[in-house]
Amino acid sequence: MSIELAGNTLNVRQHSGDVHAVAPKVAVEFLKGILPFKDLDETTLVNLARNCRVDFFPKGTRLLTAEKTSISHLYLIERGGVKAFINDSHGNIALKDYRGVGAYIGALGIIRGTKANLNIETVEDTFCYLIPKEIFLDLVNKNPAVSTFYLKSFSDMVVSTAYSELRRQHAASKSGDDFYLFTITAGDIVKKLHAISSDAPIQDAARKMSREAVGSLLVYVPEEPGEYIGIITDTDLRKKVVATGLDYRQPVSMIMSSPLLTVLSQSVCFDVLLKMMSTGIHHLGVERGGRLVGVVTSHDIMLLQGNSPYYLFKEIIAQREIRSLYPLAQKIPEIVRNLIKEGGKAGNITRMISILNDHILQRMLQLLEKEMGPPPVEYCWLIMGSEGRREQTFKTDQDNAILYTDPENEKLALKAKNYFREFADRAIHHLVNCGYPLCKGEIMATNPKWCQPLSVWKEYFKRWVLTPDPAELLHATIFFDFRCGFGNEKLAHELRNYLNRLAGKEAVFTFHLGRQCIANRAPLSFFNNFIVEKNGEHKNRLNLKTRGLTPFVDFARVLALKHGVNETNTLARLEALVKEQHIRDDLYAATIEAYQLQMQLRLVHQLTLIEQGILPDNYIDPALLTELEQRMLKDAFGVIERVQNFLDKLFPTA
Repeated sequence: MSIELAGNTLNVRQHSGDVHAVAPKVAVEFLKGILPFKDLDETTLVNLARNCRVDFFPKGTRLLTAEKTSISHLYLIERGGVKAFINDSHGNIALKDYRGVGAYIGALGIIRGTKANLNIETVEDTFCYLIPKEIFLDLVNKNPAVSTFYLKSFSDMVVSTAYSELRRQHAASKSGDDFYLFTITAGDIVKKLHAISSDAPIQDAARKMSREAVGSLLVYVPEEPGEYIGIITDTDLRKKVVATGLDYRQPVSMIMSSPLLTVLSQSVCFDVLLKMMSTGIHHLGVERGGRLVGVVTSHDIMLLQGNSPYYLFKEIIAQREIRSLYPLAQKIPEIVRNLIKEGGKAGNITRMISILNDHILQRMLQLLEKEMGPPPVEYCWLIMGSEGRREQTFKTDQDNAILYTDPENEKLALKAKNYFREFADRAIHHLVNCGYPLCKGEIMATNPKWCQPLSVWKEYFKRWVLTPDPAELLHATIFFDFRCGFGNEKLAHELRNYLNRLAGKEAVFTFHLGRQCIANRAPLSFFNNFIVEKNGEHKNRLNLKTRGLTPFVDFARVLALKHGVNETNTLARLEALVKEQHIRDDLYAATIEAYQLQMQLRLVHQLTLIEQGILPDNYIDPALLTELEQRMLKDAFGVIERVQNFLDKLFPTA
């Protein structure tokens, strides 16, 4: 077998233990790329390289066995990867770590003079440089920088392992209650099913609810007791009967909410909560095996945890003054912090952030309308960018605009212009006080350019689509992710349909968008190392948002525009695209996994900064990631190349 190491060819036979000498200059080149060896002087490096050997281990090879293997060499992974694990008293495998290119194996045992403390097994075909134990120990004893590096490394591993164990014990001692949002399902807390016929008098429903001590009844068709068509709640009795003086002899069907919204019994409480908060409906039917088995309520979920996002949601919609929303908006990061620590997936967490932010905005604009009086024409408050995609994190500035119905005459046009100018000024001021920074690019409703009637907005999109200027398109993409944040949704739908019709017919437009996606290359070098900032404020860091996440956002956007997908969220766009068979299942799965991983790292990074009292940003230091995180991040960046190859074939230059 012939392999290539740093431009030099080396023959290696494909079986474990076949050790070969390697040219010193090749070994030196490799050592210069990893800690702590890259800080050594040239003479020390050359001497070390002369004693290096290279070995090939096929996938599935056991390199070390805990408490059995005597360690004769330090292993440095040149290509491939290994997993480090132990077996508990029951023989079950507990994965401790994953180690990739540049990682070491065996250092702890060599320095302590013990046998291997972990099982080490290759997870793919792997090449390792081997440094004899005696040479490595001599280096550790004579070079303080090397000994300090491994001492810190061992310390970090111990701390990390101890923390994980403490968290596991804590979770077990709490019987999992602290993590209920992501572990307890709707089926675990479902209430017994109580129902009434749709033709029964309202008074009978009230009596039954009182007798059974329940807050809701499912409503069924008289001829088919198992066919549920709606629900009646105690709130319906108060608001629709008592408050309006409705005759309580009227049938239940007069006041029921229909159709009945349901969730599956296996849905975790977090997903149930999201559905309740996004729809404003607090009683959901629970299905099991295609059959309705009961009801779950927001109250049921709130009883399980005092610090539920639902408490904040209720506080927001209950406010009667705009200023009262300011401190509530500041509570959102705390809610998010808890969700991350409870193990929530990035996609779920960003959805929760968006829902809470949306409710802050909606309640604020409702109260603002009350202050200023009704608008002269119908309007829609547009939100764009990450907010429009429902992909907000801790770091969220404003990207918004106003879209309103075309006035019938000049007098009404002037009135609308003045009203929405004042409305935008006040709204942006309140949003800043809620903690949402101003957009540096002035893509806000206060900019007269972005506060316009529908006809003007259509002209904007028409120009961007029909005469696409690459430079202008680069800045205009933020507008393609718009959605209605408040107001008349029909206006946003009409504009979206107009855009989709234009984009679907104009191949030049999607071509330019596609080629722009391809231009944003993955931050990996030819040798699969991270490409980071070379100098400046963010030296040795990379912008995970622009370099890692944006290629996936752009990919989903251009295909959504090409194929007329109305979704704005990246994950939802990709799901729609795979369902319509515009992308393959394997590419979809890889893209979703890569996107979610990076979003998770971004959220955790921002949370860490916040807890240190530092403003959150998107710049991560790859060196601070674990071996597993580094390897997974490189794999995620590798998916960018697959995505861009797909686009390159879809939008060829020749």
